Amino acid sequence: MSKIIDGLYYSESHEFVKVEGDFGYVGITDYAQHELGNVVYVDMPEVDDEVEAGEDFGAVESVKAASDLVSPVSGTVVEVNEALEDEPGLINKDAFENWIIKVELSDKSELDNLMDAEAYKAFIGE
Repeated sequence: MSKIIDGLYYSESHEFVKVEGDFGYVGITDYAQHELGNVVYVDMPEVDDEVEAGEDFGAVESVKAASDLVSPVSGTVVEVNEALEDEPGLINKDAFENWIIKVELSDKSELDNLMDAEAYKAFIGE
């Protein structure tokens, strides 16, 4: 069974957002990393790039497949998780601790379009 954390927001493309103040930490869910298998590369945007809710912002590649990363929120990238450049497998160890980008949220009302933990559990059939 996948780890799902209460208090986070979840998208149908299996990204999560952890909101702290005006910032959101975006990564892929535990369910997504299980489906992908061993992550070997993470393609991330640059700091100061703009991301749009529903638009691709990068990709995660595993030994099995490559999967586009779809931003669940809009805003400006203020930080990327540089540890993933050297050790992309950190996502497999703990997908929620090893977020991919930190975004300054431009429109917090977009969070209303995302699922809470209970809804995400139902969405993935757990």
